[in-house]
Amino acid sequence: MTGLAVRMIGDRAVSGIGLGAMTLTQVEGYDEVRSLRTIHAALDAGVTLVDTADAYGPGGRQHVNEEFVARALATWSGDASAVLLATKGGHVQNPNGTWWVDGSPAHLRKACEGSLRRLGLDVLPLYQHHRPDPKVPYEETMGAMRQLHDEGLVARVGISNADEAQIRAAHAALGAALVSVQNEHSPAHRGDREIDLCAELGLAYLAYSPFGGMRAAKNLGAAFVGFAKVAEQREVSPQQVCLAWQLHRAPHLVPIPGASRPESILDSIAALELRLTSAELAVLDRDGGTPQN
Repeated sequence: MTGLAVRMIGDRAVSGIGLGAMTLTQVEGYDEVRSLRTIHAALDAGVTLVDTADAYGPGGRQHVNEEFVARALATWSGDASAVLLATKGGHVQNPNGTWWVDGSPAHLRKACEGSLRRLGLDVLPLYQHHRPDPKVPYEETMGAMRQLHDEGLVARVGISNADEAQIRAAHAALGAALVSVQNEHSPAHRGDREIDLCAELGLAYLAYSPFGGMRAAKNLGAAFVGFAKVAEQREVSPQQVCLAWQLHRAPHLVPIPGASRPESILDSIAALELRLTSAELAVLDRDGGTPQN
């Protein structure tokens, strides 16, 4: 299976656009009914990759997002086994809303076991190390991830927020168990070297914050000349153009936009049908990353 609509994460085919679940629950007093409608709309439309993390939750409350995603999948009318559920460990949220990292093997094992329990799974389909911990040698952290995989608690391993050296170190430590890198990719943050390295190593590149973050997403068309221009010509949203541009960037790149409304994720999914011309791609590569004055 090829093209914009399908991508590979290791041995698993997934939809060309995934859903980043963080925004569904990150705001205090979030609308759970609307959030459920949003994730169900994504699944009904064919999304088969959902990304969460144990640290996500509003107001310093961890685990909220994983628990929500588990409820959403349990109440969906479709086949939840067709969805590749990705979660992350190693990033921790304080009760006061501040964040820290813990890449120790002991923490990662505890975090993995907690995610398994909250998600109601025997094996995590894709378990990602969330963020490097400067206090712990990266090779030690990767060794812990390898152990979780070798023990059968994790089917596939991913890393996140990793630079080129860390990607190579993870690949050396994990071998075929490593299937993906999740880093930011947006008009303002392109990460081309990491994307090319993932292609070289046969890894999927999961692009989080594809619009530059929740605030930037609303102002994408106003901030970047090229996306506004192509969107106006095509009569679609700048966000849809942005996702189509990313899909054209590389066959192993999978954008995972967030959404808090069904309309938003459905607009994002429509990018799978938006074939950009070489002239349009040239505009986006040249002007798309240039903020307007």
